[in-house]
Amino acid sequence: MTEYDVLLADCPARTALELISGTWMIVVLVGLAHGPQRYSDLRRRSGGITKKMLSQTLARAVDGGLVRRPDQRGGAYALSALGESLLVPVTALTTWAETHADELAER
Repeated sequence: MTEYDVLLADCPARTALELISGTWMIVVLVGLAHGPQRYSDLRRRSGGITKKMLSQTLARAVDGGLVRRPDQRGGAYALSALGESLLVPVTALTTWAETHADELAER
């Protein structure tokens, strides 16, 4: 396995971090973790996200290979195999955030 340096521009970790960074990407991935969701259901479950931001986030997730676009209008978005493989570190991150919620709220 090749070792990479996250400080270098061509590091795959930086590519992944750029893809999942932003307020809403993790929220969308977690929203799809329990199965496919229609756009309207995902928006309703993702408190505070605007239609525009959800559309942009889903487009980035689809372009990045994390989410599969529905086959038809009104169909459900679903995690791809790549997106599903990201759930383990995402779950670890959300658990960390919950553990340190008080400290994070002080910032």
